[in-house]
Amino acid sequence: MAATETETTTTSPKTVGVAPLPPDPKVSRSKLRRHLLVWVPAGVVLTIVLACFVGPLIFPLAPPVGGNVLESALPPGTPGHPLGTDVNGNDVLSRLLHGGRSSLIVGITVNVIGLTIGGTVGAISAYLGGKSDSLIMRALDVLIAFPSLVLLVVLAQILGPSLPNTILALTAFSIPAVSRVSRSATLRVMNMPYLQAAELSGSPGWRILLRHVVPNIAPQLTTYAMLGMGLVIVTEGALSFLGLGIPAPRPSWGNMIYDAQQSMSATPMLVLWPAVALLLTVLSFNMLGENVRDEVTGK
Repeated sequence: MAATETETTTTSPKTVGVAPLPPDPKVSRSKLRRHLLVWVPAGVVLTIVLACFVGPLIFPLAPPVGGNVLESALPPGTPGHPLGTDVNGNDVLSRLLHGGRSSLIVGITVNVIGLTIGGTVGAISAYLGGKSDSLIMRALDVLIAFPSLVLLVVLAQILGPSLPNTILALTAFSIPAVSRVSRSATLRVMNMPYLQAAELSGSPGWRILLRHVVPNIAPQLTTYAMLGMGLVIVTEGALSFLGLGIPAPRPSWGNMIYDAQQSMSATPMLVLWPAVALLLTVLSFNMLGENVRDEVTGK
Protein backbone atom coordinates (compact mmCIF):
# COMPACT_ATOMS: atom_id res chain seq x y z
CA MET A 1 0.00 0.00 0.00
CA ALA A 2 2.81 2.39 0.84
CA ALA A 3 4.60 1.52 -2.35
CA THR A 4 1.46 2.26 -4.30
CA GLU A 5 1.10 5.68 -2.67
CA THR A 6 4.76 6.44 -3.39
CA GLU A 7 4.35 5.52 -7.01
CA THR A 8 1.24 7.64 -7.19
CA THR A 9 2.94 10.69 -5.76
CA THR A 10 6.06 10.40 -7.86
CA THR A 11 4.28 9.86 -11.14
CA SER A 12 3.89 13.18 -12.96
CA PRO A 13 0.86 13.77 -15.12
CA LYS A 14 1.32 13.90 -18.84
CA THR A 15 1.48 17.39 -20.26
CA VAL A 16 -0.69 18.10 -23.19
CA GLY A 17 1.06 20.13 -25.88
CA VAL A 18 -0.63 23.30 -27.09
CA ALA A 19 -0.35 23.98 -30.80
CA PRO A 20 1.10 27.44 -31.55
CA LEU A 21 -1.24 29.95 -33.04
CA PRO A 22 -0.77 30.53 -36.75
CA PRO A 23 0.76 33.89 -37.65
CA ASP A 24 -1.72 36.62 -38.39
CA PRO A 25 -1.49 37.36 -42.14
CA LYS A 26 -2.42 41.00 -41.54
CA VAL A 27 0.49 41.44 -39.11
CA SER A 28 2.88 39.69 -41.51
CA ARG A 29 1.82 41.88 -44.40
CA SER A 30 2.17 44.99 -42.23
CA LYS A 31 5.72 44.04 -41.21
CA LEU A 32 6.65 43.25 -44.81
CA ARG A 33 5.25 46.58 -45.94
CA ARG A 34 7.23 48.47 -43.27
CA HIS A 35 10.42 46.66 -44.25
CA LEU A 36 9.86 47.41 -47.93
CA LEU A 37 9.22 51.09 -47.19
CA VAL A 38 12.68 51.23 -45.60
CA TRP A 39 14.70 48.92 -47.82
CA VAL A 40 13.41 50.06 -51.22
CA PRO A 41 14.44 53.73 -50.83
CA ALA A 42 17.62 52.59 -49.07
CA GLY A 43 18.45 50.43 -52.09
CA VAL A 44 17.80 53.35 -54.45
CA VAL A 45 20.03 55.64 -52.38
CA LEU A 46 22.79 53.02 -52.27
CA THR A 47 22.54 52.52 -56.04
CA ILE A 48 22.81 56.25 -56.68
CA VAL A 49 25.79 56.61 -54.33
CA LEU A 50 27.64 53.66 -55.89
CA ALA A 51 26.87 54.88 -59.41
CA CYS A 52 28.19 58.38 -58.71
CA PHE A 53 31.31 57.42 -56.73
CA VAL A 54 32.24 54.01 -58.14
CA GLY A 55 30.68 54.08 -61.61
CA PRO A 56 33.19 56.48 -63.21
CA LEU A 57 36.05 54.34 -61.84
CA ILE A 58 34.70 51.11 -63.32
CA PHE A 59 33.06 52.03 -66.61
CA PRO A 60 35.12 53.60 -69.42
CA LEU A 61 33.34 56.95 -69.55
CA ALA A 62 34.58 60.09 -71.24
CA PRO A 63 35.80 62.93 -69.00
CA PRO A 64 33.03 65.26 -67.75
CA VAL A 65 34.79 68.32 -69.20
CA GLY A 66 36.92 69.10 -72.23
CA GLY A 67 34.65 67.53 -74.82
CA ASN A 68 34.90 67.93 -78.57
CA VAL A 69 32.71 70.75 -79.89
CA LEU A 70 32.36 68.86 -83.18
CA GLU A 71 30.44 66.18 -81.22
CA SER A 72 28.02 68.60 -79.58
CA ALA A 73 24.35 67.71 -78.95
CA LEU A 74 24.67 64.08 -79.99
CA PRO A 75 21.44 62.11 -79.33
CA PRO A 76 21.17 59.36 -76.68
CA GLY A 77 22.38 55.98 -77.90
CA THR A 78 25.35 57.35 -79.79
CA PRO A 79 28.28 54.89 -79.62
CA GLY A 80 30.53 55.91 -76.74
CA HIS A 81 27.88 58.30 -75.36
CA PRO A 82 24.89 56.35 -73.94
CA LEU A 83 23.01 59.54 -72.98
CA GLY A 84 24.46 61.69 -75.75
CA THR A 85 26.49 64.88 -75.37
CA ASP A 86 25.71 68.45 -74.35
CA VAL A 87 26.17 71.58 -76.44
CA ASN A 88 29.87 71.66 -75.55
CA GLY A 89 30.46 68.06 -76.63
CA ASN A 90 30.78 66.70 -73.07
CA ASP A 91 29.43 63.24 -72.30
CA VAL A 92 26.09 63.64 -70.50
CA LEU A 93 26.33 60.38 -68.52
CA SER A 94 29.80 61.27 -67.25
CA ARG A 95 28.65 64.75 -66.22
CA LEU A 96 25.53 63.28 -64.62
CA LEU A 97 27.53 60.91 -62.41
CA HIS A 98 30.18 63.49 -61.53
CA GLY A 99 27.46 66.06 -60.89
CA GLY A 100 25.72 63.63 -58.53
CA ARG A 101 29.02 63.14 -56.76
CA SER A 102 29.30 66.89 -56.18
CA SER A 103 25.72 67.14 -54.90
CA LEU A 104 26.14 64.13 -52.58
CA ILE A 105 29.43 65.46 -51.24
CA VAL A 106 27.70 68.73 -50.35
CA GLY A 107 24.74 66.95 -48.74
CA ILE A 108 26.83 64.50 -46.72
CA THR A 109 29.38 67.09 -45.58
CA VAL A 110 26.76 69.65 -44.57
CA ASN A 111 24.82 67.07 -42.57
CA VAL A 112 27.90 65.65 -40.85
CA ILE A 113 29.13 69.11 -39.81
CA GLY A 114 25.62 70.21 -38.87
CA LEU A 115 25.05 67.10 -36.75
CA THR A 116 28.42 67.45 -35.04
CA ILE A 117 28.17 71.14 -34.17
CA GLY A 118 24.42 71.53 -33.92
CA GLY A 119 23.96 68.28 -32.01
CA THR A 120 26.67 69.26 -29.53
CA VAL A 121 25.27 72.76 -29.01
CA GLY A 122 21.71 71.48 -28.48
CA ALA A 123 22.77 68.72 -26.07
CA ILE A 124 24.95 71.05 -24.00
CA SER A 125 22.21 73.69 -23.92
CA ALA A 126 19.62 71.23 -22.63
CA TYR A 127 22.04 69.71 -20.11
CA LEU A 128 23.08 73.08 -18.67
CA GLY A 129 19.54 74.47 -18.53
CA GLY A 130 18.69 77.76 -16.84
CA LYS A 131 20.04 81.02 -18.21
CA SER A 132 22.64 79.31 -20.39
CA ASP A 133 19.93 77.33 -22.16
CA SER A 134 17.77 80.42 -22.65
CA LEU A 135 20.68 82.46 -24.02
CA ILE A 136 21.72 79.79 -26.52
CA MET A 137 18.15 79.18 -27.68
CA ARG A 138 17.39 82.88 -28.14
CA ALA A 139 20.50 83.22 -30.30
CA LEU A 140 19.37 80.28 -32.42
CA ASP A 141 15.85 81.70 -32.65
CA VAL A 142 17.27 84.90 -34.12
CA LEU A 143 19.03 82.91 -36.85
CA ILE A 144 15.95 80.83 -37.60
CA ALA A 145 13.66 83.90 -37.70
CA PHE A 146 15.40 85.39 -40.76
CA PRO A 147 14.29 84.25 -44.24
CA SER A 148 16.78 81.45 -44.74
CA LEU A 149 16.76 81.39 -48.55
CA VAL A 150 17.35 85.14 -48.83
CA LEU A 151 20.22 85.08 -46.33
CA LEU A 152 21.63 81.98 -47.98
CA VAL A 153 21.75 83.72 -51.35
CA VAL A 154 23.37 86.79 -49.77
CA LEU A 155 25.95 84.67 -47.94
CA ALA A 156 26.73 82.67 -51.08
CA GLN A 157 27.13 85.90 -53.02
CA ILE A 158 29.55 87.26 -50.40
CA LEU A 159 31.62 84.07 -50.19
CA GLY A 160 31.65 83.46 -53.95
CA PRO A 161 30.72 80.37 -55.96
CA SER A 162 32.82 77.33 -55.05
CA LEU A 163 32.33 73.91 -53.51
CA PRO A 164 33.81 74.79 -50.06
CA ASN A 165 31.85 78.06 -49.90
CA THR A 166 28.63 76.29 -50.83
CA ILE A 167 29.21 73.78 -48.02
CA LEU A 168 30.00 76.60 -45.58
CA ALA A 169 26.89 78.60 -46.49
CA LEU A 170 24.57 75.61 -46.21
CA THR A 171 26.17 74.47 -42.95
CA ALA A 172 25.57 77.86 -41.36
CA PHE A 173 21.83 77.40 -41.80
CA SER A 174 21.66 73.73 -40.85
CA ILE A 175 23.23 74.15 -37.40
CA PRO A 176 20.32 76.05 -35.73
CA ALA A 177 17.70 73.52 -36.85
CA VAL A 178 19.81 70.55 -35.76
CA SER A 179 20.49 72.25 -32.42
CA ARG A 180 16.79 72.54 -31.65
CA VAL A 181 16.17 68.88 -32.54
CA SER A 182 19.13 67.84 -30.36
CA ARG A 183 17.93 69.98 -27.45
CA SER A 184 14.42 68.54 -27.65
CA ALA A 185 15.73 64.96 -27.70
CA THR A 186 18.13 65.67 -24.82
CA LEU A 187 15.37 67.12 -22.66
CA ARG A 188 13.45 63.86 -22.98
CA VAL A 189 16.54 61.88 -21.99
CA MET A 190 17.16 64.11 -18.96
CA ASN A 191 14.10 62.69 -17.22
CA MET A 192 15.28 59.08 -17.51
CA PRO A 193 16.25 57.31 -14.24
CA TYR A 194 19.63 56.10 -15.52
CA LEU A 195 20.69 59.67 -16.27
CA GLN A 196 19.65 60.88 -12.84
CA ALA A 197 21.53 57.94 -11.32
CA ALA A 198 24.65 58.90 -13.27
CA GLU A 199 24.42 62.46 -11.96
CA LEU A 200 23.98 61.26 -8.38
CA SER A 201 27.00 58.98 -8.74
CA GLY A 202 29.18 62.02 -9.40
CA SER A 203 30.01 61.39 -13.08
CA PRO A 204 31.33 64.51 -14.82
CA GLY A 205 29.06 66.28 -17.29
CA TRP A 206 31.11 65.43 -20.38
CA ARG A 207 31.04 61.74 -19.49
CA ILE A 208 27.27 61.79 -18.99
CA LEU A 209 26.78 63.49 -22.36
CA LEU A 210 29.03 61.08 -24.24
CA ARG A 211 27.98 57.86 -22.54
CA HIS A 212 24.28 58.39 -21.83
CA VAL A 213 22.93 61.29 -23.88
CA VAL A 214 24.58 60.91 -27.28
CA PRO A 215 23.69 57.21 -27.84
CA ASN A 216 20.05 57.90 -26.97
CA ILE A 217 19.57 60.97 -29.16
CA ALA A 218 21.53 59.55 -32.11
CA PRO A 219 18.49 57.81 -33.72
CA GLN A 220 16.45 61.04 -33.77
CA LEU A 221 19.36 63.04 -35.19
CA THR A 222 20.09 60.38 -37.81
CA THR A 223 16.53 60.34 -39.10
CA TYR A 224 16.52 64.15 -39.19
CA ALA A 225 19.75 64.09 -41.18
CA MET A 226 18.21 61.75 -43.75
CA LEU A 227 15.33 64.17 -44.20
CA GLY A 228 17.80 67.05 -44.33
CA MET A 229 19.82 65.40 -47.10
CA GLY A 230 17.04 66.01 -49.60
CA LEU A 231 16.65 69.63 -48.55
CA VAL A 232 20.39 70.30 -48.75
CA ILE A 233 20.69 68.71 -52.21
CA VAL A 234 17.73 70.73 -53.52
CA THR A 235 19.12 73.95 -52.05
CA GLU A 236 22.56 73.27 -53.52
CA GLY A 237 20.91 72.67 -56.88
CA ALA A 238 19.06 75.98 -56.58
CA LEU A 239 22.27 77.86 -55.73
CA SER A 240 24.12 76.23 -58.62
CA PHE A 241 21.21 77.05 -60.93
CA LEU A 242 21.54 80.71 -59.89
CA GLY A 243 25.29 80.62 -60.45
CA LEU A 244 26.05 80.92 -56.71
CA GLY A 245 26.87 77.29 -55.94
CA ILE A 246 29.31 74.96 -57.65
CA PRO A 247 30.72 76.85 -60.65
CA ALA A 248 31.33 75.46 -64.12
CA PRO A 249 33.12 73.58 -65.53
CA ARG A 250 32.75 71.30 -62.49
CA PRO A 251 29.36 69.61 -62.99
CA SER A 252 26.50 69.53 -60.54
CA TRP A 253 22.89 68.75 -61.22
CA GLY A 254 21.93 72.37 -60.63
CA ASN A 255 24.38 73.96 -63.06
CA MET A 256 23.65 71.21 -65.61
CA ILE A 257 20.00 72.28 -65.60
CA TYR A 258 21.05 75.92 -65.83
CA ASP A 259 23.37 75.30 -68.78
CA ALA A 260 20.78 73.18 -70.62
CA GLN A 261 17.89 75.64 -70.27
CA GLN A 262 19.34 77.83 -73.02
CA SER A 263 18.83 75.04 -75.56
CA MET A 264 15.87 73.32 -73.89
CA SER A 265 13.62 73.59 -76.94
CA ALA A 266 16.16 71.83 -79.16
CA THR A 267 17.60 69.37 -76.62
CA PRO A 268 15.08 68.86 -73.79
CA MET A 269 16.79 65.66 -72.61
CA LEU A 270 19.74 67.70 -71.34
CA VAL A 271 17.38 69.21 -68.75
CA LEU A 272 15.45 66.01 -68.13
CA TRP A 273 18.41 63.81 -67.12
CA PRO A 274 19.71 65.93 -64.19
CA ALA A 275 16.17 66.88 -63.17
CA VAL A 276 15.12 63.22 -62.91
CA ALA A 277 18.32 62.33 -61.04
CA LEU A 278 17.72 65.19 -58.59
CA LEU A 279 14.06 64.22 -58.10
CA LEU A 280 14.83 60.53 -57.59
CA THR A 281 17.62 61.22 -55.10
CA VAL A 282 15.65 63.71 -53.01
CA LEU A 283 12.52 61.54 -53.04
CA SER A 284 14.48 58.47 -51.93
CA PHE A 285 16.18 60.30 -49.07
CA ASN A 286 12.87 61.78 -47.90
CA MET A 287 11.09 58.42 -48.01
CA LEU A 288 13.97 56.73 -46.21
CA GLY A 289 14.06 59.38 -43.49
CA GLU A 290 10.30 59.34 -42.91
CA ASN A 291 10.07 55.55 -42.74
CA VAL A 292 13.11 55.20 -40.49
CA ARG A 293 11.57 57.84 -38.23
CA ASP A 294 8.34 55.81 -38.08
CA GLU A 295 10.36 52.68 -37.20
CA VAL A 296 12.22 54.50 -34.42
CA THR A 297 9.09 56.05 -32.94
CA GLY A 298 7.11 52.81 -33.35
CA LYS A 299 4.34 54.28 -35.53
